[in-house]
Amino acid sequence: MKSTQITIEEASSLAERPLLEIRDLDVSFKTGSGEFNAVSGAHLTIMQGETVAIVGESGSGKSTTALAAIGLLPPNGRVSRGQILLDGEDIAHVHERRMIELRGNTIGMVPQDPMSNLNPVWKIGYQVKETLRANGKPDGPADVAKALAEAGLPDSARRAKQYPHEFSGGMRQRALIAIGLSCQPRLLIADEPTSALDVTVQRQILDHLETMTSELGTSVLLITHDLGLAAERADRVVVMYRGNVVESGPSLELLRNPQHPYTKRLVASAPSLASRRIQVAKERGIESEELLAPSEAVVEKHLPADVLQVENLTKVFKLRSGLGRGTDFTAVDDVSFSVQRGTTTAIVGESGSGKSTVAQMVLSLLAPTSGRIVFDGVDTSTLTPKQLFAFRRRVQPIFQDPYGSLDPMYNIYRTIEEPLRTHKIGDRTTREIKVRELLDQVALPQSTMQRYPNELSGGQRQRVAVARALALDPEVIICDEAVSALDVLVQAQVLNLLAELQSNLGLTYLFITHDLAVVRQIADHVCVMEKGKLVETGTTDDVFESPEMDYTKALLNAIPGGKLMLPPEVA
Repeated sequence: MKSTQITIEEASSLAERPLLEIRDLDVSFKTGSGEFNAVSGAHLTIMQGETVAIVGESGSGKSTTALAAIGLLPPNGRVSRGQILLDGEDIAHVHERRMIELRGNTIGMVPQDPMSNLNPVWKIGYQVKETLRANGKPDGPADVAKALAEAGLPDSARRAKQYPHEFSGGMRQRALIAIGLSCQPRLLIADEPTSALDVTVQRQILDHLETMTSELGTSVLLITHDLGLAAERADRVVVMYRGNVVESGPSLELLRNPQHPYTKRLVASAPSLASRRIQVAKERGIESEELLAPSEAVVEKHLPADVLQVENLTKVFKLRSGLGRGTDFTAVDDVSFSVQRGTTTAIVGESGSGKSTVAQMVLSLLAPTSGRIVFDGVDTSTLTPKQLFAFRRRVQPIFQDPYGSLDPMYNIYRTIEEPLRTHKIGDRTTREIKVRELLDQVALPQSTMQRYPNELSGGQRQRVAVARALALDPEVIICDEAVSALDVLVQAQVLNLLAELQSNLGLTYLFITHDLAVVRQIADHVCVMEKGKLVETGTTDDVFESPEMDYTKALLNAIPGGKLMLPPEVA
């Protein structure tokens, strides 16, 4: 009878074999204009228990490489060359039945866009249960609640009974993470798993991933545009550019001593807590202390200093429960602040702190329960329908979820042109010129006009949303996580664009974000929210350098990227 025991040499050989090895991978897509190579000759390896991060700008091939590894390329995509070796088995062209066997127990995935990946008509708990059951795992209510709790959702048993639309963006992302981790896979492909999360929950989730890596031997393929996160959490970093792997190596070594010109650009563009307010005016010889003063465009108009005043704002939601009974939930609790014309005020806090609810009330998309919002001296609750229409031209939003805010049936030209047509601005020729100019401003090729949202990456969709918001030349822009989906290069471009527009036109921004490094770059004043309340406010320098509240200190301490404090010759 043959022994089933393995020798020490065989065990050592298995330990040294990569869990995932991608060799000379080409991925192509069939398009109306022919076949397009999205990935060319890509190569990477992931050892047992290792975390590898793929970084690069939108459209660099990061997510396409990950989708190929799990066999989820869209119908018009295919692996045209190369191997994808999972524990020695080439899965690049295996039958779909084999991929179904591997997904869940062997390979898990956390996709990037929570709203388009959660079924809106199924409760969150049922969607977790479905994954557990499909992979032969215990799927009782306690098991579902445990999976949600491990992903960072408080009161998980109650949350399991809610629908995706009842969750904030960050909570929906955590639900996806719960689904991806529920079967404890050997390899987890995490495509921007924390882009919608506040920094404290981000740390909790990433700590959980590290626990899995150390205790269970789970390997992680992390797709991210956040170099700080890659430096802090990954053992090795792979840099992709235009479908090619241009550089790879140990994370800290690569980020401190980048060799490829593109990697150097990524490192130089990465925001950090050391960043200061973008100083567009410096090139024109304006002293730094003048930057916080109202712009010339504002001074010349002799307008009131505060364009927006929020006074004792409160929003209470009725939550339904059994037998038709309901309970009150206070999402925003007696919040007051003002925004000076021509400046940027950032509202920061964890998911569920009430940030986005405040933004929706400022936009008159939600009615306050009490309190008032005064825009340019007028209480917005008193506006007639005609006045409200004019108000919407002057105040434009950039929402958190670009896929949910773009009509999938409209091509990009019609998406950006629609507000111009709605407000009867220009004729067909002048509108097309305007759309082309806007695409240039947000660093998208003009050929994008004929494409549709599903043909763009997450970062590209967000740039379209920015272009649409700028179309009407508004006075105030409400940015709800406006750059959270962007890679660092495009993020830097958009932030500089917003700063340039503000300097030239006197624009005012209300910036809703969980990314304090971005706040450091864009904001003049900061409002910190916790559980619906405003707990701290002040200038950006004061809040960052001398935070008074423990909650603010915790937010600052949770920021990833301490390893990005690079030597001066690199920075």
